[in-house]
Amino acid sequence: MESLDKFDLRILEELQADGRLTNAELAQRVGLSAAPCWRRVRALEEAGYIKGYHAEIDRHKIGLGVLAFVRLDADRNTGEGTRAMEEAIRKIPEIVSCHYISGAGTFELQVVSSDLNAFSQFARQVLINLPNVKDLHTSFSLGEVKASSAVPLAHLGSSS
Repeated sequence: MESLDKFDLRILEELQADGRLTNAELAQRVGLSAAPCWRRVRALEEAGYIKGYHAEIDRHKIGLGVLAFVRLDADRNTGEGTRAMEEAIRKIPEIVSCHYISGAGTFELQVVSSDLNAFSQFARQVLINLPNVKDLHTSFSLGEVKASSAVPLAHLGSSS
């Protein structure tokens, strides 16, 4: 796919809002018949615009009431040390997001936990023992104002 047209943008918007739409429902919402809509969705998937589909789970309902933002400072910023940290971080399910950051620190993590005691134990037993970690700085979410995995599409053109 070289560029996205108004139908592609509408498909992306609708699927971000509801990934469980049937092809018939999606086609009707974007103004296409079923077969061309299905082909466009497949093309968007194959081109990597759509990376996958998932269920959004309420972490509070499954007992993960604590969300911590943890900045990891590396002992030494070397290619090998950074790769070792990245590999270890990818394997830890409690770390739900990780970003390599500019400014102070090396990585910014989002970590979920059942409560503060469980987080404290996790930080002391797992996080501080990650390869090449010099220090941790933690902040806790006191309430969620907005959480969305949807990305803005307006900069790609009008989908009307």
